Amino acid sequence: MADERSFKQLQTWGIDNSFLVRPGINIARFSHTPCPLHSEIKLMVGSAPWTKAQFRSKGIDALLEAAQQAPHLRLIFLWRGVLGEEMNRRIQKMNLEKQVTVLDKFVDVNAILADVHASITLADAPGLVKSYPHSLLDSLAAGKPVLISQAIPMADYVAETGCGQVIDRVTPTDILIAVEALASKYEARQKIARRVGRRDFSQQALVTSYQRVYEQVLDTFNQTK
Repeated sequence: MADERSFKQLQTWGIDNSFLVRPGINIARFSHTPCPLHSEIKLMVGSAPWTKAQFRSKGIDALLEAAQQAPHLRLIFLWRGVLGEEMNRRIQKMNLEKQVTVLDKFVDVNAILADVHASITLADAPGLVKSYPHSLLDSLAAGKPVLISQAIPMADYVAETGCGQVIDRVTPTDILIAVEALASKYEARQKIARRVGRRDFSQQALVTSYQRVYEQVLDTFNQTK
């Protein structure tokens, strides 16, 4: 299994021959650039909607409303070439042009991460995004903490390690509560993110996990001979 939540559920069901194998990325693509936290906080949003309904379910609308309520919040959206006009219409309608940036093109994610304090991915139900969203793995590899919805399985890992902040519900209020909680412990969260991102999500860590799986399977097979 790729996430702790599914792994623990299998164990609860008594399925003991299950293994936790977290995803791995090329961490060499990322470097840590400190971004001092002063009067404003900048977040990278890496999960864009594919449909209009996902503006709500992926928390885009809630993020925009949160920004409207908190002038110190800056959002940088990595877009996918889909519904760009709809997004710009929302931004203009809410007068958020100075707080929200939409990058609807190929970008150097490492360069974007150098200029933000953290990354955020939201979903109001499991299955809307990957259990370990790529943008959050990138963020941790660059030593930047993450904010994540409770509905996303990676939230369990974030809560356990302290590499970011879990958001209970996809609402502007809950988002702002989580942002302030992250800001209040930012230095500690950043240090943890920098450590665990490169430790737990490298390609080598992925290979090592699979090696352990194969070794245990072989041991079990040999014991049954």
